[in-house]
Amino acid sequence: MSLSDRRTLLAGMAAAALVAGCGFAPAYGPGGAAEGLRGQIAVDDPGTKAEFALVERLENRLGRAGAAPYRLSYRVETDTDRLGITSKQETTRYNLMGRLSYQLRNLDGDVLGSGEITGFTAYSATGSTLATLTAERDAENRLMVILADKLVSRLLVTASDWRP
Repeated sequence: MSLSDRRTLLAGMAAAALVAGCGFAPAYGPGGAAEGLRGQIAVDDPGTKAEFALVERLENRLGRAGAAPYRLSYRVETDTDRLGITSKQETTRYNLMGRLSYQLRNLDGDVLGSGEITGFTAYSATGSTLATLTAERDAENRLMVILADKLVSRLLVTASDWRP
């Protein structure tokens, strides 16, 4: 084993020891806060295309739940701001902001957690009408993925507070 290989091995072992010493545990690992969480949260049915993208991502990350012990309710709000405006007052870029309010309940209907998640993305409006509409839809889908991922992260971080 060469000297550089030994240094790399020793640095990796030292990093592993530091992480283990600080109490770090993988969320889904044995004893982790999210162990056994997959498939345990039923998400309210979507009512719009944007909500469909949100629920699809949540179920992708959390697993689709049948008879689950937890229920996730949500409300999505989006707003669009004009960013790039030409001297002819034509908009060339938009910011799409989103707000996701949620409540996590148990089977008895008790609220175990609630909050609000925000996120944003942008899209260009410099092409044809079809290109702009496609970019807008894509931005909306990206925004729902961003909001869903942030919500899953929050649920994982707080799982030890609301799980028995």
